[in-house]
Amino acid sequence: MDFKTLIEKLDATTYANLKKAVEIGKWPDGRALTEEQKALSLQAVIGYELEHDFPEHERTGFIDTGESACGGFGESPFQTIKWQE
Repeated sequence: MDFKTLIEKLDATTYANLKKAVEIGKWPDGRALTEEQKALSLQAVIGYELEHDFPEHERTGFIDTGESACGGFGESPFQTIKWQE
């Protein structure tokens, strides 16, 4: 089975489990992910989000640059968090 077919067959529960595993670095049973498992799981998560047409701002790795759709800088619907010491 090729990667694209695998992504097409992923269900929402498996996607959520893979995403959580990448986020915390562990499988649901507590075992740590290897670097290879992290990389492949992250690829699967990103592929799933693309395959299911997630809005850009909801995709893994999205970075809000503050640019408007026309390419200029405008008001962003997202708030920036500022750390104070």
